[in-house]
Amino acid sequence: LLMLLLALPPASAGLSGYFGTKSRYEEVNPHLVRDPLSLGPGAGGSLPTSCAPLQLRAVLRHGTRYPTAGQVRRLGELHARLLRRPAGAAAALAAWPMWYEESLDGRLAPQGRRDMEQLAQRMAARFPALFAARRRLALASSSKHRCLQSGAAFRRGLGPTLDFGGDEVEVEVNDSLMRFFDHCAKFVALVEDNDAAMCQVNAFKEGPEMKKVLEKVAGALCLPVEELNADLVQVAFLTCSYELAIKNVTSPWCSLFSEEDAKVLEYLNDLKQYWKRGYGYDINSRSSCILFQDIFQHLDKAVEESKSSKPISSPLIVQVGHAETLQPLLALMGYFKDDEPLLANNYARHTQRKFRSGRIVPYAANLVFVLYHCDHVNASQEEYQVQLLLNEKLLSFHHSNETTSTYADLKDYYKDILENCHFKEECELPKVNVTSVDEL
Repeated sequence: LLMLLLALPPASAGLSGYFGTKSRYEEVNPHLVRDPLSLGPGAGGSLPTSCAPLQLRAVLRHGTRYPTAGQVRRLGELHARLLRRPAGAAAALAAWPMWYEESLDGRLAPQGRRDMEQLAQRMAARFPALFAARRRLALASSSKHRCLQSGAAFRRGLGPTLDFGGDEVEVEVNDSLMRFFDHCAKFVALVEDNDAAMCQVNAFKEGPEMKKVLEKVAGALCLPVEELNADLVQVAFLTCSYELAIKNVTSPWCSLFSEEDAKVLEYLNDLKQYWKRGYGYDINSRSSCILFQDIFQHLDKAVEESKSSKPISSPLIVQVGHAETLQPLLALMGYFKDDEPLLANNYARHTQRKFRSGRIVPYAANLVFVLYHCDHVNASQEEYQVQLLLNEKLLSFHHSNETTSTYADLKDYYKDILENCHFKEECELPKVNVTSVDEL
């Protein structure tokens, strides 16, 4: 068996598209593998004609990170188990040096710093007028170390040529916007801390698709299937993803999985994202309206300043958060919504699903709003236009299916969220003691 495993082609090649939120940014932009500063195909023609960018608002996910302490602990347990009876594929894995330590706990990896520096360079190349010298950059971040470090790396990527008033732009900590989910009592009580909210995830762990993967991995490792569970198999799979993202190597852990297994494990990851951060419960996305409204308040202000011929006070706003910051925001805006919900029992019907977290929020994911002022327009409401980019690719707007919208039309489309989503009220816990998830 071991000889067979060694003769196989690099396993991560076929698996790397299925790592969910642990995916490399290069999975969504493969051209970056060859040239990390390339703007990719069709980069030129995206600007609305005779329009100049006034403001750019970017919400980023931090770059590539190390596993969290909990994941390191589970990997340590699994590795120790293989050391006790190294047979079959377990022998190769027992020989694998366990180099992760709990102290790494989700910190930014060197690759994560490169992710951010290069993203900054590409953004500046795409919008040179906004990133010109002496423009003001407002940098904010969640309080997590990996986000602060990502913010600093982004700033470094812009280099010394940009004089943002001194070399060190302060990274302002803003958890109320970047970790709004922590501040939403209703979300925390009914979803985050409520096991019942994850019933679909737990059911899938026990379902036929996962059982098949479990039996296969147990067989390869010569372990009794009772000694493995879905969480341990997922840790082995994620170790394959970490080694690829952090070190750019194909780990021996990858050899345990086929592409079919990877699809099942990706679905498990996506189910969790869907029910915890996506369309599963309304409060997941509603809790992000505080960030959504803040984005539009700044866009409004830029429009006002432009109308009265004042300089734009915040031409560049860059904020670093988490997958958990971006996913709810995109759900609030109605992106990547499938016709039927992701459930434990409809895996087969979701092979072509839109909701694939690795395509939406890989490491260094970014959602960018760009506001333009346009000359030679037919009507005054066409004077201000907006584009939206996700991971450096233009997103079509729901109301028009176009990649450029007038600012007035965009505000009109999201009018209900902008006017009627009140974070404080949305996030208040219902007065009765709710233990069920019914009212979500």
